[in-house]
Amino acid sequence: MTARLQRALGGVTRVRGVRGALIVAREDGLVVADALMEDIRGNAVAALAASLTRRIGEAARASGVGTPQFLHLEATGGALLAAAAGDEMLVVAVTEVGVNVGLVRLEMFRAAEAVQ
Repeated sequence: MTARLQRALGGVTRVRGVRGALIVAREDGLVVADALMEDIRGNAVAALAASLTRRIGEAARASGVGTPQFLHLEATGGALLAAAAGDEMLVVAVTEVGVNVGLVRLEMFRAAEAVQ
């Protein structure tokens, strides 16, 4: 993992309540880089994030609102967040319940700029 990608993920993972962050290839859901707690299955998170953003993107474009730039999936144990990083990558975060989503989102968009 390059130093640039490490720094990009580091900004996201330093936010209190973030359990992990990944850079994911948007098309195939492969992990490009990650910074995860041990109990998080990075490949599964990456595949889910890529699949969701692809499907939601298709629906959003069909409805005329354009391409989504941020996805927030709230679950009982936390949240999965995904931010577009150009046309080919995603920055993905796995969080605990009650995380400051606004702060995580800000750091994810900063990371997305560094990835592009």
